[in-house]
Amino acid sequence: MKEFQANTYLPTRLGLPQEALAELHRRCRVMEVRKGDFLLTEGQRCRHSFLIERGLLRQYSTDDKGKEHLLLFAAEGWFLTNVEGVHFDLPSSYTVQALEETRALLIDEALLTKMSASHPAFARFNREMLHEHLLRQQRRITQLLSDSAEQRYAAFTEDYPEMSLRVPQAMIASYLGITPESLSRIRRTIAGKNSPKARSRFLP
Repeated sequence: MKEFQANTYLPTRLGLPQEALAELHRRCRVMEVRKGDFLLTEGQRCRHSFLIERGLLRQYSTDDKGKEHLLLFAAEGWFLTNVEGVHFDLPSSYTVQALEETRALLIDEALLTKMSASHPAFARFNREMLHEHLLRQQRRITQLLSDSAEQRYAAFTEDYPEMSLRVPQAMIASYLGITPESLSRIRRTIAGKNSPKARSRFLP
């Protein structure tokens, strides 16, 4: 598992003066939860972003038939923002659950606004967070609309290289929009292509 410390990541990424960093750390709340606990449930309002220091979260919705639709995973070093609540003050359409014991910093929107007004570097960082979130969601939509299941799985392993060892297969299948059985077939196909026998066909 990747080690991550917010007090190292934030100064490197933000370039803030020491007094600004001290204020940020002083005003951030820390949430420590056990595996299976919920940090946010559908219908709640959320005015903060989560910075994952240790552990793993998932964000998902549940349809009228009770089926879960997994939007994203967030591991060490990732920000998870509920855009509906933070930017529009709307109830969340998603649930956020810990898949491992997790420690996260809770950065309130009011603090983000204050820090952005006082420090240009933080304002830039805040914009980058939002842009990265939008880019990830745009890529997800494109993949679900136009990519094959095998292509979506390849993109998943690139975006989340350690996740297959940390997440149940059923959740990976939900993220990809396929059944667990289809995911098993894709893995067998990829394993077959990478086997020594298959590779020897292309050797001189």
